[in-house]
Formats: sequence, C-alpha cells, structure tokens
Amino acid sequence: MARTSHKAELPSKICLTCGLPFNWRKKWAREWDNVRYCSERCRRSKSSTAVSGAAAKNPTIHKPEG
Repeated sequence: MARTSHKAELPSKICLTCGLPFNWRKKWAREWDNVRYCSERCRRSKSSTAVSGAAAKNPTIHKPEG
C-alpha cells in the first residue's frame, strides 16, 4: 500500500528574520534543531534586518470607510 503523508503533520518553526512560519524539509532532517531561517536569503540578511514577529513583514492594511 502507498504511504501517504500530510504536510500539516510536519513540524514547523518561525523564521527569525521574516517572522513567517516554515515547515520541515527532508534536506534539513539531520539539522532540524539548528535550522533558524526559512531560506538562504533570510539567513544572509539576518544581521541587517532584525524583525520582531510577522508584523513588520505584513503591515496593517487600511480599509476605506464607506
């Protein structure tokens, strides 16, 4: 029988740079405890961008009244 897996069952973390969640990947299997960034781009820009949470990545959208 085929073994199925659901992406929702994978562990996830929050990226320290952008504040967005990211899921476990097979290439990170050996180092999952040490993974802190969702991508190489976030890892490279870790010192120049200190974000506290996803609020800086997703600014508040103002809805027009009416």
